[in-house]
Amino acid sequence: MTLPASPPIVGIPSCIRFVRYATFHCVNERYVDAMTWVGTLPLLIPAAGPSIDLHEVVRRLDGLLLTGSPSNVEPHLYEGGDSETPELHDPKRDATTLPLIRTAIEEGVPVLAICRGIQELNVALGGSLTQRVQTVAGRFDHRSIRSPDMDRNYGPAHAITLAEGGMLRDLLGVEDMCVNSLHQQAICRVADPLRVEAMAPDGTVEAVSMPSAAAFVLGVQWHPEYKPQENPYSVRIFQAFGDAIHARARRRLPLAARAAA
Repeated sequence: MTLPASPPIVGIPSCIRFVRYATFHCVNERYVDAMTWVGTLPLLIPAAGPSIDLHEVVRRLDGLLLTGSPSNVEPHLYEGGDSETPELHDPKRDATTLPLIRTAIEEGVPVLAICRGIQELNVALGGSLTQRVQTVAGRFDHRSIRSPDMDRNYGPAHAITLAEGGMLRDLLGVEDMCVNSLHQQAICRVADPLRVEAMAPDGTVEAVSMPSAAAFVLGVQWHPEYKPQENPYSVRIFQAFGDAIHARARRRLPLAARAAA
């Protein structure tokens, strides 16, 4: 019997948004489009925290994509003191993503963490954040220029240097590149399991990986999901993530399905 083929499932945690007095669980369509482009099925995970069984969710996943967001991780989660941006928090997302990350890594699920996602990855594994990097002496203002022209907002903002011998330099084949920049939170103390993969000239951590993880784990501070097919580095990042997702899906196929594939 030939079993029907089904695409691998990638979980994408949602953000909470309030629209006309109602609460919505939302994900920017760029992330959904990027995941369908690499042949996977995006599954939007509600920001419901402990009210859902995250172990059961992870058991069904072949990949986990952590998205950017206007919201910031709450500082009490990394002993960061009082909040400097109390209007920019999403506690339900925090309550969902942080345990979800730890569970996914424990279960060998490939993880790609983008912008807020790299910050969540770092906090989930024991690291800390700078709440407003633009206020730190010697640092750039990494925030978006906030133009109505999205190509300007997501255009190249500054250079980064990729770590010698790192996963990202090997994947992209370059020592330096330019990236966009749309954040104010940034990694401060890097979590012990993570390796720094790229830095901005001002010392801001721009990418991390987890060498000890059983699967692909990469976090980037920029936004490769913006028109990814037009940027060769974004193409390689998403293709590598997609390859890891498909590899996990093949390993999880029942023997009968594997024989029929």
